[in-house]
Amino acid sequence: MSSYVLTGADGRTYLAPSPGTLGGYRRRRIYGRLDCPSALRAIAAGGYVRHRVFFADEPTALAAGYRPCAVCLPDKYRKWRRSG
Repeated sequence: MSSYVLTGADGRTYLAPSPGTLGGYRRRRIYGRLDCPSALRAIAAGGYVRHRVFFADEPTALAAGYRPCAVCLPDKYRKWRRSG
């Protein structure tokens, strides 16, 4: 049985039986889709991977203090920006 390392609402990592649905960048506290073009470009260029985190869902990412990605989640980013 595989285990996946996810980040919880408290910002701590834990092992989960299923993969996360969202990825994030710890240094800028951004979360987004796993197929985000911006994240994939950064990974292809050799960066980002050391600071990559994964979340089970959006409420967990938000509770951990991460914001939506402006590239892959533009509507959610705008909503977050207006609320802040």
